[in-house]
Amino acid sequence: MEWYNKNFKQIEEELQTEIKEGLTTEKVEQAREKYGKNILQQEQRKSLMAKVKDQLFDPMIIILMIAAILSAIIGSAVDAIVIIAIVFVNGALSIYQEGKAEEALEALKKMASPQATVRRNGQTLELDSEDIVPGDVVLLETGDIVPADLRLVQSSNLKIDESSLTGESVPVEKNAEMIYDDVVEIGDRENMAYSSTIVTYGRGTGICVTTGHDTEIGNIAESIQGVEEEMTPLQRKLAQLSKTLGILVVIICALVFAVGFFIYKNEPLEMFMTAISLAVAAIPEGLPAIVTIVLSLGMKTMAEKNAIVKKLLAVETLGTTTVICSDKTGTLTQNEMTVQKIYADDLVVDVTGNGYTPEGQFLLNGKDLQVDEMPSLYTLLNIATLTNDAKLQREEGEYKIIGDPTEGALITLGAKLKITTEIANNHYPRIDEIPFDSDRKMMTTFHENFIENKITSFTKGAPDIILDRCHKILKDGKIHELTSKDREKILSKNSEFSLDSLRVLAYGFKIFDTKPENLMDGEEGMIFVGLTGMMDPARPEAKVAIEECRSAGIRPIMITGDYLQTAYAIGKTLGICTSEDEVILGKELNDKSEEEIRKIVEEKNVYARVSPQNKVQIVTALKENGHIAAMTGDGVNDAPAIKKADIGISMGITGTDVAKNTSDLILTDDNFSTIVNAVEEGRIIYANIKKFVSFLLSCNLGEILIVFIAILVDLPAPFIPIQLLWLNLVTDSFPALALGVEKGDPEIMAEKPRDPNEPIIDKDMRLSIALQSIAIAICTLGAFIYGLNHFDQHIESARTVAFATLITAELLRSYSVRSSTHSVFQLGLFSNRKLVMGTSFSFFLMLLVIYIPGVNDVFQTIPLHLEHWFVIIPAAFLPFIVGEATKYFYNQYKMSRK
Repeated sequence: MEWYNKNFKQIEEELQTEIKEGLTTEKVEQAREKYGKNILQQEQRKSLMAKVKDQLFDPMIIILMIAAILSAIIGSAVDAIVIIAIVFVNGALSIYQEGKAEEALEALKKMASPQATVRRNGQTLELDSEDIVPGDVVLLETGDIVPADLRLVQSSNLKIDESSLTGESVPVEKNAEMIYDDVVEIGDRENMAYSSTIVTYGRGTGICVTTGHDTEIGNIAESIQGVEEEMTPLQRKLAQLSKTLGILVVIICALVFAVGFFIYKNEPLEMFMTAISLAVAAIPEGLPAIVTIVLSLGMKTMAEKNAIVKKLLAVETLGTTTVICSDKTGTLTQNEMTVQKIYADDLVVDVTGNGYTPEGQFLLNGKDLQVDEMPSLYTLLNIATLTNDAKLQREEGEYKIIGDPTEGALITLGAKLKITTEIANNHYPRIDEIPFDSDRKMMTTFHENFIENKITSFTKGAPDIILDRCHKILKDGKIHELTSKDREKILSKNSEFSLDSLRVLAYGFKIFDTKPENLMDGEEGMIFVGLTGMMDPARPEAKVAIEECRSAGIRPIMITGDYLQTAYAIGKTLGICTSEDEVILGKELNDKSEEEIRKIVEEKNVYARVSPQNKVQIVTALKENGHIAAMTGDGVNDAPAIKKADIGISMGITGTDVAKNTSDLILTDDNFSTIVNAVEEGRIIYANIKKFVSFLLSCNLGEILIVFIAILVDLPAPFIPIQLLWLNLVTDSFPALALGVEKGDPEIMAEKPRDPNEPIIDKDMRLSIALQSIAIAICTLGAFIYGLNHFDQHIESARTVAFATLITAELLRSYSVRSSTHSVFQLGLFSNRKLVMGTSFSFFLMLLVIYIPGVNDVFQTIPLHLEHWFVIIPAAFLPFIVGEATKYFYNQYKMSRK
């Protein structure tokens, strides 16, 4: 049996406590020894050494370290130092991103109530919430943060805001007397109060049943810790690329050594050094650092667009997103109850405006309505404002409510017509009241001067109960008998509002000569005034963003703790669902197998009354079905699913610290449409990563072919290891970085999300890389052979010509790789200014290596003359021409196939 299934006596016996007296000091000590303090235990933090170890075991880093060791063995200390420096910089840029789970738990701790009121040894005292133990009798009042999970034993008009835990946007009415026989979802347990939720109305008493990690919020903390970090799609693809390159390096090096040693009888040391040259040529040493830097630049760009990316590789993951699972309250909606419709004088008035900002219009048949045109409206707004204990405040330009959100919506409604609580209460002072309770479902206040020399009672509450207690009706400012036809109209309108998922309240009043001795007389024989319908409205920009998601091939899913009808209404308004067949209750997932849930998530787009565990089930099933799932949210209840998702997104303004610290991406403007902008940026970044991977690999493969073919035909090695290292780390890196910030294709958001299993080197890239590397090998080998037979037939002269030809060819190659569909001349030769600067700088560095005395001794190059450049320049243009021609003819071929 769960705590909500048990009666008071069972709980007292099980926890050895008494409701009237509380725990004794002895029992407190026993409980503390058994259960510990009421705090969330944090799992051991990962040490710095463990983080460094994780970095060093990255496949690409392992290959670089092997290259560094081999370089050191053969005496190339400069090569080894440069490679190790690259590894160090890359690791340092990545390590600080870790540790989000620990931060999330710190935020959970901050949410705990610092003080709590308890009853011990028959006395009431205040103590730190961490000192509460199971069995403690806890007293709750309006404004308190619940310090632990409690089984309520007494409640008086008690309402608790559980939105951060369940997603329910309206405070939940509590009833301590309720006992359940069956399993009940967390949001429907009226006899329970949960740790870190907030008392918004009334008072109550509860027995502490669980503390620390055993509470519902503690379960969330454990689930955050329990979710293992998974590799992002880009990490998986780069790891596969590293593995492939590693195998390729071993095979080619072994083959070259065998050919040189066994066939051409070359010296073993000479062939070993040549094999090392090939290994250096094969490995794109600059790739990890360039990927890290480009992703960092992407983070900066996204931050400028109101999306703070906390995890580096999440930048790219955004571009692969196929499903966005969004929390409703505060994400798709404003988390601010708003009155949208009024029914009075047999007319329906539409109210505009959003949230608690007291601005908006009252529209009748689409036209602006003045108060004097509808006298009953003035009375209704005064009742809504006067039967109210909430306060509307403006802080730093934002309007906020202190008190119950429903009453906040009513205060805002009155303020839209300048009927504020201050003005109304000054004109019509409150002299007495009957507070709201869940049995009567009404609240009544008594006021002077609303009608001269009279006392007027104003009542708001549930429509059916108010209507049953009314005998008359206010129409056009005059009092009439309430006929059966009037009742039918009112009930019909109430039903209509409810079907639109509006929360409906009714209003009535009664006139007295003097204040009645029995206040309850104010709730009998009333005059009916009208109805209001309110809801937590959808964000205006969310619908546009959802349409953009769909056009980008991304499926939006809404997950909420609200009731099914409310969820369906918001989902339909936003375009997430079209029929109730696409809506399901969270509890329907509880008894389903993993296979059944995987099928459900492909059919349902709206999930209502969902628990934190359900959210994780949904995200897990989507991932198992091959989706790249993003999860957005702002509450504590969203945190486990945010962490489980491929990309976790939280709200920066309304989001709890827990959600923000668990997420990969924070929206600083709480705008759902910012996600779409972030997805677009993610797609652009991935496309750019593919461009510079294509560029680097075509250059590296070209270098392999040059060295490999030279060995096969018994030519001297065209390059020494340090020359190839210079090419890979310095010459190629600047153009690759510039390609990483290339502007996106205008049609990039019209494309479907790419297959997450698609390799980073797709079919088109393989063709491009193959043709380009062959062209680079031909032009460089041709220049090398020409240099061997001309230019004084000196090996250093030929190597320098080959070195300059290869660098120039690779720099020109960077221009043709900018787009797979458009010619560089269509894009604009100088439209990517960073690429122009990068290639110019790389070319300038090459000239330094060739012409500066001392430096050229290290690189074994010689100063080139004009006659050399007449060979180098034409040869270097060959790959560029091949690239542009291949692009043109291949695109023509694809168009003809369509």
